[in-house]
Amino acid sequence: MSEKIVLAYSGGLDTTVIVPWLKENYRDCEIIACAVDLGQHIDYDAMKKGAKKLGASKIHIINAREEFITDFLYPMVKANAAYESKYLLGTSAARPLIAKKLVDIALSEGATAICHGATGKGNDQIRFELTIKAFAPHLKIIAPWRIWDIQSREEEMQYLRDRGLEVPMKKEQSYSRDENIWHLSHEGLELEDPAAEPEYGRLLQLSVPPEAAPDKAEYVELAFEKGVPVKLNGTSLRPEELLKELNAVGGRNGIGIIDIVENRVVGMKSRGVYETPGGTIMYAAHKELENLCLDRATMSFKGMVGQRFAELVYTGEWYTPLTEAIISFIDKTQETVTGTVKLKLYKGNIIPAGSRSKYSLYNENIASFTTGELYDHKDAEGFINLLGLPLTVRAMMKKRSGEE
Repeated sequence: MSEKIVLAYSGGLDTTVIVPWLKENYRDCEIIACAVDLGQHIDYDAMKKGAKKLGASKIHIINAREEFITDFLYPMVKANAAYESKYLLGTSAARPLIAKKLVDIALSEGATAICHGATGKGNDQIRFELTIKAFAPHLKIIAPWRIWDIQSREEEMQYLRDRGLEVPMKKEQSYSRDENIWHLSHEGLELEDPAAEPEYGRLLQLSVPPEAAPDKAEYVELAFEKGVPVKLNGTSLRPEELLKELNAVGGRNGIGIIDIVENRVVGMKSRGVYETPGGTIMYAAHKELENLCLDRATMSFKGMVGQRFAELVYTGEWYTPLTEAIISFIDKTQETVTGTVKLKLYKGNIIPAGSRSKYSLYNENIASFTTGELYDHKDAEGFINLLGLPLTVRAMMKKRSGEE
């Protein structure tokens, strides 16, 4: 009986090579390709034909766009989760969902193994495999990049040419890219030199460089309910529609382009350029609303929790008790994060232009320079004395001991 292998298939260079490689190295295996649609710009009819032409027995196309936004992206927005303060985790959040869908297909097909195209240097191998272990630890995992003798993308292209197979990209455009409805990442070529400026003219696909954005600012207004965006410029939209609209407005204004040297899970540093136009706007608006609606202690602690959450997402630990508990905590903090935020977008910049909420903790009677009934300036003296008591005692000690 032939072995059934479910392959995470994208139609890109890696998985195009993997199909014939599996056929050559796992005799009589049946390859079941699986592509999870998270908003990539892909011709899925062509993908199906390509997978079968390469040797796959069938291909599953799973539409998980809405699930990706509501169950993965929105928790990150509510947490303000950004890895190393910059990366909005577009690839990181996608991999656990893709892996869970691979497991579902493998179990329904009676497969014995799951294969992925993540490299042995990268983070994705961890994200895929931790999820597989969480739901189906009995399944074998095949990671060709940790097995085969191929050492580079150029060698992958030559592998296909040697077998008379079509190469799905040109050498000069062989950036390693990952795309979904949230972002587009770029690695490779000139980006491998951290001293080199990215060639944005051929690199960017979702956005324009800030200097090429319009000379006139554009305003957007986002409405949130319990930390979740529900309206754009006064119009209620489904999650997918809202994010697409934000991507369009952010892209044409040069929003959300970051160039980062990040610390991978495996210990090395890597450099990438990420385009996250809509997500960057969403994060900025959400943070402004939290400034209005959350008290200082909650915001401070939530900031630490959000940072830890970002690290867990980055390392692929989505389906863990700690992540589940953190999401529950974050949801609790969002019960009053309801309101509207206006932002001004101008040449890559996001400028706050006003926020309002029925749960606002801003009280003009207290905050105003005009003295009101709710705040007595004289009370500050006693507060400062108590807050400064440890400093006073320490100064007395130093004087007594002769240090001063």
